[in-house]
Amino acid sequence: MTKPTRQMTKRGTELLIAREGSRSKMYLDSAGLPTIGVGHLLTRSELSSGKLYINGIAVRWRDGLSNDQIAHLFDHDNDVAETAVDSLIKVELADHQFDALASFTFNVGVDALRRSSLRRLLNAGDYAVVPDQLRRWIYAAGQPVLRNRREEEVRQWMTPYAA
Repeated sequence: MTKPTRQMTKRGTELLIAREGSRSKMYLDSAGLPTIGVGHLLTRSELSSGKLYINGIAVRWRDGLSNDQIAHLFDHDNDVAETAVDSLIKVELADHQFDALASFTFNVGVDALRRSSLRRLLNAGDYAVVPDQLRRWIYAAGQPVLRNRREEEVRQWMTPYAA
């Protein structure tokens, strides 16, 4: 995958990593899904084979990942989220707004952003609805476990970065 046209700022990336956390071994996320590294959801294929591909190299994830492997896996996964925001959102975004939406997309997935009323309303120019639209996405496995994360993303959306 090539790098997206627009990327998160260093600050936005640091906030995203802090929200996701980083683990070298597989764990179950808040929705009970098998996850490794910085929020990488293991696919069925990765689960059954015990391997995932990082920069085209098969890595046995059951042995745990190195910090370097985690960083490369995160970069790839984050590129997917950044590319989605860059291509699906048609209005101008300040850095803090782009970062908030990329964090949201990293968490809920590209298809969720694509289908969301948040995307439709924002692309119609209604920036003011974004905080309430983000707050709708607080459930994982039927439980409101993402409330704090969404409030962090709302604050990020609402607060321009100091120069």
